[in-house]
Amino acid sequence: MEKKINQGILYMLISALCLSCMAAMAKVLANHLPTIEIVFFRNSIGVVLIMLTFFKLPLKQSGGKPFLLFFRAAIGLIAMLSFFYNIANISLADAVTYSRMSPIFTAIFALWFLREKIGIKGWLAIFLGFIGMLMVMQTNGFMLEKAHIFGILNALCAALAFTSIRELRKYYDTRVIVLSFMGIGTIVPIFSMVLSSYYQNDFFSFMMGEFIMPRSFDWIYIIGIGITASLGQVYMTKAYGITRAGLVGVAGYSVIIFSLIIGLFLGDDLPNLLSFVGIVSIILGGVIIAREKN
Repeated sequence: MEKKINQGILYMLISALCLSCMAAMAKVLANHLPTIEIVFFRNSIGVVLIMLTFFKLPLKQSGGKPFLLFFRAAIGLIAMLSFFYNIANISLADAVTYSRMSPIFTAIFALWFLREKIGIKGWLAIFLGFIGMLMVMQTNGFMLEKAHIFGILNALCAALAFTSIRELRKYYDTRVIVLSFMGIGTIVPIFSMVLSSYYQNDFFSFMMGEFIMPRSFDWIYIIGIGITASLGQVYMTKAYGITRAGLVGVAGYSVIIFSLIIGLFLGDDLPNLLSFVGIVSIILGGVIIAREKN
């Protein structure tokens, strides 16, 4: 039992490191490629890799929830666009920290939509998460910067996506759920990049941008994003499959630490004291939520 626990935690640490590297490569590419183009490459590579698995292992599913499947795909794309926008515009650690708010929102949505109960510890975790988010944001009064809005949007949409997956897994093969999300994440960016040649709108700037031919060295980062994102998902799945979800969820917060360290090498500043306390508070809230899942 102890061996499986250690192996599960190791798998989650590998997943966190892969996802941190994926975010770092996306940040490097964002210096001269639009966010929407990076999202296109990230998803198109994933589509190819997932479809290859169909030859090895046929689908086993009943289906019957196409609208919920489309909702998960659309809301997941918004979460990804928001995440990649923040990667390009704020520090890597802050962008990843916002994304780690999703388990807090997932607990709330599970209460509303799935009638799951939240105990005292759960409400404490939600309180810590929101306090931590305010510390990281450090708003000037009630004025929210664009990065704050997209950080919250990322966490909210990711939480909705995770909540919908709990229902979809009863009807669909996991690969179909992921493929629908990545398929939408490939098609929409194509239309968006074509439209951007004729129409520009500041409100939708996070999902618009004309296609720019990647430079020769950029392709290494693009392929790296596809590989590390896929490995991150594979090892995350292995981790959840081998030991308790609570322990794995706790280990998953190491992605913030990895992102903070990698971000420093990319030129990010160290978080100030208030922001650092906020990051710790969000991690603590997430850890409590994860332990509650046991």
